[in-house]
Amino acid sequence: MNTYTAIIHREGDFFVALCPETGTVSQGSSIEEAVENLKEATELYLEEFPLSPISRSLITTFEVAPVASH
Repeated sequence: MNTYTAIIHREGDFFVALCPETGTVSQGSSIEEAVENLKEATELYLEEFPLSPISRSLITTFEVAPVASH
């Protein structure tokens, strides 16, 4: 088993999930559904385009100063 990263955000009524290691994207009406759909999409992608061993992604946050409104 390989472990990949899922980055999830909400767009309207759906959750969108992105795997940065492969670039695959999927969506669902819940976080769980979005991740399950992303898993399926990533498995299909990897069948066609196998990756060499990769290191685990690092996810962090950073702050940006607010922009003054005009």
